[in-house]
Amino acid sequence: MSWHSPHVQVLVSDTSVLIDIQRASLLPRIFDLPYEFIVPDVLYETELLDWMGPELVEMGLGVAELDADETRRATLLKREQARLSTPDVFAFCLAAERGWTLLTGDGALRKEAHRQKLDMHGVLWLFDELENHEVCGVDLLCAGLETLKNHPRCRLPTKEVNTRLARYQR
Repeated sequence: MSWHSPHVQVLVSDTSVLIDIQRASLLPRIFDLPYEFIVPDVLYETELLDWMGPELVEMGLGVAELDADETRRATLLKREQARLSTPDVFAFCLAAERGWTLLTGDGALRKEAHRQKLDMHGVLWLFDELENHEVCGVDLLCAGLETLKNHPRCRLPTKEVNTRLARYQR
């Protein structure tokens, strides 16, 4: 089903990005950016439905079903790259097959996107976009990024995080 505007860049997100943005208390704000956020139905049903799925859909998250060819590609990729989760390969193939951009914080998925030359961004790019589009003030961005940086499961590059924090605090 094609419900997105052809003039809006579509971002296919994995779960890790949404979790990080939620930890930073910026989740509703990303839907104010000029992008369409989508997840594959498999990812939604297995990872988001019981977490915040309905609220995310209400905020503007789209859920897309892969067609037969996209599903076949995801199955093959999962066989080739066993370290990638099933929801991640579905997100990857949805983005790759439809010419959309992948949003991921997963190291193995980022590596695969790089290998296949798939357009991809991560959490820090979203922070930059929130700043560039003036969706929220630098005080909120700074607080959110500090929270992420101090979280025990933070895997963001320290140097890039500190560069942004210094910019927000100016």
